[in-house]
Amino acid sequence: MSEQLVDLSRLQFAATALYHFLFVPLTLGMVWLLVIMESVYVMTGKVVWKDMTRFWGKLFGINFALGVTTGITLEFQFGTNWAYYSHYVGDIFGAPLAIEGLMAFFLESTFIGLFFFGWDRLSRQRHLMVTVLMAIGTNLSALWILIANGWMQNPLGAEFSYETMRMEMTDFWAVVFNPDAQAKFVHTVSAGYVTGAMFVLSISAFYLLRGRNTEFAKRSFRVASAFGLASALSVIVLGDESGYMVGAAQQTKMAALEAMWETEPAPAGLKLIAGIDEKAQKNTWAVEVPWVMGLIGTRSVSQTIPGILEIKEKNRERILNGIPAVTALERLRKDRHDAQALAVFERHKADLGFGLLLKTYTQDVSAATPEMIQKAVDSTVPRVLPMFWGFRVMVGLGFLMLLLFALTTWATLKGDCMHRRWLLKWAMWMLPAPWIAAELGWFVAEYGRQPWTIYGVLPTHLSVSALSVQSLYGSLAGFVGFYTLLLVVEVYLMVKFARQGPGSLGTGRYDLEVGHGPAAHA
Repeated sequence: MSEQLVDLSRLQFAATALYHFLFVPLTLGMVWLLVIMESVYVMTGKVVWKDMTRFWGKLFGINFALGVTTGITLEFQFGTNWAYYSHYVGDIFGAPLAIEGLMAFFLESTFIGLFFFGWDRLSRQRHLMVTVLMAIGTNLSALWILIANGWMQNPLGAEFSYETMRMEMTDFWAVVFNPDAQAKFVHTVSAGYVTGAMFVLSISAFYLLRGRNTEFAKRSFRVASAFGLASALSVIVLGDESGYMVGAAQQTKMAALEAMWETEPAPAGLKLIAGIDEKAQKNTWAVEVPWVMGLIGTRSVSQTIPGILEIKEKNRERILNGIPAVTALERLRKDRHDAQALAVFERHKADLGFGLLLKTYTQDVSAATPEMIQKAVDSTVPRVLPMFWGFRVMVGLGFLMLLLFALTTWATLKGDCMHRRWLLKWAMWMLPAPWIAAELGWFVAEYGRQPWTIYGVLPTHLSVSALSVQSLYGSLAGFVGFYTLLLVVEVYLMVKFARQGPGSLGTGRYDLEVGHGPAAHA
């Protein structure tokens, strides 16, 4: 495949995924805040908690609808833009996606309808159960998607069959309980919880700064602060687990994240900031915290984390070892009964994926020149600069949000959040922070896997469909244009109802209600 075709296919999938991931974190987080608010309503009978559930649920519903719209096209792209990928690993990758559709998507879609239209048809307890099941369905949906993605990062429970020329599942439960998938799930949903909490916190701060619906806003602010504090702590703790999994399964990504060119004595230090010279493959300067990276990446003080240069040499060996695997496989495609080719393939099949990297530069990998092999070696490491700084901006925003939630929780416990206008302004202006952090987290995870679609198994350049460059330009422009329109619609509706506040419920109990006049109580 041409380099331009591969790049455009990657760009199109990245664009649609990034747009979709603007909606997912808020859905994951908001739904549990609705469960908390409605639970308090059921326990106390105070109507303000019902109004809180309905109002924040309205904003949740807008986001959910657009999230579903942008998500459907992603799954279709596996067949349209990544046909060989779907053929090669469809038996494994398709299973969690199918389960997600059958178990989770229909569950959350069914109960979201009951959530909105069941207030006057169900008892309090039954409606609360609907909200809980809606939350479970939403999180189950994320679970199965991340099981599929976790397998792409760490392909356990499967092996390549020379008879079918595809990856085949050998252990379903190894796929489900893939440690990388489990770590990604808990880390991702916790990031979603932070997003939901920040959304409610920021809009509540907006009301408090303007003295509108203060009792409603104080309760929302208090719930969001406590939920956000717990979630932010979870993100950081579970992020440590994700770091350990990356160190175990994807040492190349770990080295790129840390701009670690040379293997350092254990335990390695954590670079806070650094001057990176990718051409010279070194750092010109760095500010480092001793030991921390070694403890995160290896959970020990004696185990080293390999640097990029050492990893490249290991990858060179694997590429050279993969060449006979590829040539033997090509012989087996012509004659499945070639015993000599099968013996060679069995000896070298663990490095088949690395041998396939050479297909970017030549169709006959046995004739690969030293220059081609060097290009393949260099391609096994993603660009360090965006990985390094993307990760640090994400982590910095995470700690900044943790500090904010800690301060707002303390202020609500002291009962004087209304008098800390600087804190309310900070909470309001921090609204974009969780989305920036979430998008950077997605980028680091996916870009850091390159040049692989399935890490160590299937190179990205072999995964794409045989499409024309012109069709990709057209579909990319169409997707970006349509998704931008959806994003504008979402922002418009969110801003409209957030500005109107709980008055949009039409209960007569809140400010800015059409036909009711201002009401200063909640």
